[in-house]
Amino acid sequence: MRTEGARVLVAGATGVLGRALAEGLHEQGARVVAAGRDPERLGEVAAGLGTTGRQLDVVDAGSCAAAVHGAVEELGGLDLLVVATGAAGFGRAVELDEAVAEELFAVNTLGPIALVRAAAPYLAEARDGEGTAAVLSAVLADLPTAGMADYSAAKAALATWLQVLRREQRRSFRVLDVRPPHLDTGLDTRALAGEPPRLPAPMPHEQVVRAILEAIVGEATEVAMDGKELVVR
Repeated sequence: MRTEGARVLVAGATGVLGRALAEGLHEQGARVVAAGRDPERLGEVAAGLGTTGRQLDVVDAGSCAAAVHGAVEELGGLDLLVVATGAAGFGRAVELDEAVAEELFAVNTLGPIALVRAAAPYLAEARDGEGTAAVLSAVLADLPTAGMADYSAAKAALATWLQVLRREQRRSFRVLDVRPPHLDTGLDTRALAGEPPRLPAPMPHEQVVRAILEAIVGEATEVAMDGKELVVR
């Protein structure tokens, strides 16, 4: 798709990765609306983008729909939805607190799904038939990890949903599933619960941002790990 003049909503734009994506798309000439939870950071990001920041509570489906509809109203439509929301949580499969497990699925699975559902009708009407939903799941969808059972399962559930969505909407809009590895964004230090197991050295988030931007302007449907290499395909 062409990013010049594209109408874009970035959900999770108050996080490190989401903000970098929002700013990168803006630099490419897109009209970008940022949505996120932290009001102070949201104000900073929105000011740089020149649009109205949209408050977003990803565990509330109504808030997800409101963010989408607000962006559509401001932009006059929607060509690209980027979902970069997420939360980490650690603990053995039989020991994790049920409330933590529920929040992991709410943030990592149900919230992104609610955002895509709300955006789907607008993406189907995007300019030049180039509507795209770019959603970050995680490498955990492919490589579930001990000490991260529920976190892995939530990401795998989202990746599976996106795979089916791609088949169902193949004539309506493109679905891009981004499954990055452990990154240097500090997400593991802000976990809902527990301590992370031993993790590999983090990949610089800038590398993932470049890959996502490359995938968006092309025809790719995945950004994923192939061994130790991040590939766009």
